[in-house]
Amino acid sequence: MRGLVIDTALGLCSVVVFDDGGVVASRAEAMTKGHSERLGGLVRDVMAEAGDGFGSLARIGVVVGPGSFTGLRVGLAFALGLGAALDRPVIGLSALDALAASAPEGRPDDVAALIDARRGQVYVRFWTGGMATGPAEALSIEAAQERVRDLVGPRLLIGSGAALIQDTGVDIGVLPLAGPSAQALAHLTRQADPVLSPARPLYLRAPDATPPTRLPGQARPERL
Repeated sequence: MRGLVIDTALGLCSVVVFDDGGVVASRAEAMTKGHSERLGGLVRDVMAEAGDGFGSLARIGVVVGPGSFTGLRVGLAFALGLGAALDRPVIGLSALDALAASAPEGRPDDVAALIDARRGQVYVRFWTGGMATGPAEALSIEAAQERVRDLVGPRLLIGSGAALIQDTGVDIGVLPLAGPSAQALAHLTRQADPVLSPARPLYLRAPDATPPTRLPGQARPERL
């Protein structure tokens, strides 16, 4: 089975082509904005390197968050458009799950995937022995530090939010990845059930931007 994965939710713009043997071709560029201008070219280049054309794709994966509100929507729109054009299933991937899957071989039993959510918060999910212990959450840095202290045994923090809470007074490993690895993205897309992994945005809090209180040209309300 051959597939394509897109990730524009975090600090990388990543495109991966994989088959049953693993990653066939991939590109990843550090990027926090400008995904819409760059994504199409990366997909073109990776597909050209992989060969066989778009018709060979059996499924498409896309990281749906949590992460950059604008970035993840760029990737999601591209993946859904391509899936509709090719009549292929589009699979939504959690950014936190993909970060956890990027941990190296021999990782500690306790793993926390963390994304810097700004405003004194991190998006986080915890794993023990390879199994998630709960859902993804938005926590304050202080609350996340307390949760890490409560973990038993060796522990690994992975992702852009890892360095924000590493000062916990306990022995931890820190892997501050800007985004998931190509291998992790390929593995999760290959293993996912399309029915159970819908391609829709995963938000853990409301976007920072707010709609205007009045339309352009609309009169200001009178003050009483």
